Amino acid sequence: MRALESFHTGNSPQVCKDLLGRTPLFLSESQSIASVAFIADGSVPMVELPLLAGNSTICVPDSVAMPEALGRVTHLGVGAHQDDLEFMAFQGIAECYGSHELWFGGVTCTDGKGSSRNLAYANLSSDELAALRRQEQEEAARIGRFGIMIQLGHASSEATNPQSDLLPNDLFQILTATRPRIVYTHSPADKHRTHLGVFAALLQALRRMPTVDRPSKVIGCEGWRDLDWLCDGEKVRMDVSGRGDLAEKLNSVFASQIAGGKRYDLAVTGRRAANATFYEPREGDHASQVLVGIDLTPLVMDDSIDVIDFTRGFIRRFEDEVVHGLTPYFRK
Repeated sequence: MRALESFHTGNSPQVCKDLLGRTPLFLSESQSIASVAFIADGSVPMVELPLLAGNSTICVPDSVAMPEALGRVTHLGVGAHQDDLEFMAFQGIAECYGSHELWFGGVTCTDGKGSSRNLAYANLSSDELAALRRQEQEEAARIGRFGIMIQLGHASSEATNPQSDLLPNDLFQILTATRPRIVYTHSPADKHRTHLGVFAALLQALRRMPTVDRPSKVIGCEGWRDLDWLCDGEKVRMDVSGRGDLAEKLNSVFASQIAGGKRYDLAVTGRRAANATFYEPREGDHASQVLVGIDLTPLVMDDSIDVIDFTRGFIRRFEDEVVHGLTPYFRK
């Protein structure tokens, strides 16, 4: 293994140390293998990780040894972009926050170079924006007390290429190393192409695992399309009431997007409030903030289920519910 100074990463060790306080660390080679180091009390132990393609970086906010960081993950979020985890998988982050038995692990698949950039960030180059977004995600991992944060650094074009095995292979390595109980990812009804590419790659990786090692629950989350349209009995409702302070701290980290013209912070909290209030018209609210998900577990437990037919089934049952409500008034 080469010396620490020879590792390539988008951020210098000093930048990461300033951002995260202690020296969590991460550092990666730009090709073929992600190697992780953490620095504590002047020593520099290093641990090799499984092969990861691309420009991957890994951050362990509390600087525990890599086998422990990977092995303790109980809840794993897999998102396309920096900030997707905090917006869509907040239930998992909140449930693990402060626990010594439950740990949230995060995976961000793309490099952030195609993100929106306006106002104060309008003149950033793609590489500068990617470096900033990577730092923002590391800061969110620290605030959210993640067990581990892995940023794979794939280009969006790679994540959306159905012929490529790079992203599915990376996700398979991570799933094998962590074997989480619960996984959060994008919904198959999402309209963002990169979100769909990550969902597809993750499902491919999950179906490669031995059945006994697969997570017991996989949830597709709201992103570029909410899931309020699902029939009530098919909604996975995740109550995150009372965690507004944590949500606000996490959301505000992503200034490159929020201050850059996309008010995701207001949008996600507004969506959660709407999910809580517009659920039951005849009762008072039982929650103030609710995320809605779609249960993807059947797709993971039964490889024979067709994804398109599975997704179309939810849409058709919604259609049937709407038609059933209208029929007494307009069909004699």
